Amino acid sequence: MLLLSHHLPLLGLLLFSLIPSQLCTTCEVNKKDLSQLQPLISTMISSKYPRAIQAANVLLSLRLVGIPDQSLEKQLIQEIRDRSVLDLTSGQLALVILALGACQEANKTITHFHLVRQLEEKFQEEIGNMEHHGNPLTNYYQLSLDVLALCLFDGSYSIADINNYFTPENKNFYFGGQFSVDTGAMAVLALTCVKRSIVNGQTKANEEDFKNIDNYIKSLVKKILSEKKENGLLGNIYSTGEAMQALFVSSTNESEWNCPQTLDTVLKEIPQGTFQRPIAAAQVLPALRGKTYLDINKNSSGLSGSGSFNISTHEPLPVEPTSSSSFISVNYTVKTNTTYFTRVTVSNGSVFLDVMEEAQKINETAFRFTFVESAWGPYITSVQGLEASNTDRTYWELLNKGKSLDQGVGSYVVHNGDDLEVRWSKY
Repeated sequence: MLLLSHHLPLLGLLLFSLIPSQLCTTCEVNKKDLSQLQPLISTMISSKYPRAIQAANVLLSLRLVGIPDQSLEKQLIQEIRDRSVLDLTSGQLALVILALGACQEANKTITHFHLVRQLEEKFQEEIGNMEHHGNPLTNYYQLSLDVLALCLFDGSYSIADINNYFTPENKNFYFGGQFSVDTGAMAVLALTCVKRSIVNGQTKANEEDFKNIDNYIKSLVKKILSEKKENGLLGNIYSTGEAMQALFVSSTNESEWNCPQTLDTVLKEIPQGTFQRPIAAAQVLPALRGKTYLDINKNSSGLSGSGSFNISTHEPLPVEPTSSSSFISVNYTVKTNTTYFTRVTVSNGSVFLDVMEEAQKINETAFRFTFVESAWGPYITSVQGLEASNTDRTYWELLNKGKSLDQGVGSYVVHNGDDLEVRWSKY
């Protein structure tokens, strides 16, 4: 509850925060150029999803740009009816709520199955783990998704927790010593929602709380901009879409960020097959149409047409191998406290995972590994029996020639002479 003595100073802050000149002008693909986005749409529409819950972000992205996918929506609602959401992580449940909440009819499912209440419980479990171990059960990207969904759909969350755990210098915003742009971007979206909720009187906060949240947003935006590359990318190609969303809702001006340059660079990557995975396409598409997750409207009919998109269901074209040779040879290393090395021959066009499987055949003791399927494809969970752990902030890092990769083990296409490495790392 606001104290009377805080009313006038806080009101001034609120009014200042709404000055139009403080808002960033978005850039988006013109209607006449929408055909450039067709490969992204085709990838999302034509892909098969064993579990619709894993494709919630795809449904959300399509909704935001005005393309309904009633088949995927029905599959998602049916899965919620058939199974408990207890096996979902908090971030996965948040995405389900965001996806269904983008349409008024589907929004009824959220209420009927008490999804927001369940997310509140999962969020508190994340906070409890933070209090005891300093890390969430999952990661800060998912924690930010939780806050965003709770904020947009009238869930309960503590302003004190936001102030305590979303300080920009928190170690959980960093991955291997590097600021995580997509995590920071999702936090900006979540904190901006909270800030707007305070402005609109939906959430009670005192002057200090409001100032802190506003400063957190500004600091995170500066960190995102510090990761801007010469070609306009923000972090890497896969973090740029959500980073664009964050900058759209922040007080960024043209001297700090050349939005059209970023847009042009991303568009050039589409025909190269960079966004072949549905989740990659889903994360970049809203920004290319000038949309953000804060545009989710739970009162929307959800029946928008596809506009100028020509929706097709053909399979995305594969990326052609760059070499005509049938086989290639690569070096492969597993590095823990000890280093294990082998040379592997695989078919041209193979991905990192293929190399790991061949190495395992050569020496199962040294190169055995396990993985799980995720929305981003296979994710390495253990090597030599050593498990990755969110609690301990450990993971298996993928590298080539000593440089960390920004693609997953199932996406990175290897080339002849590569020096591939899987390294036990902390973030």
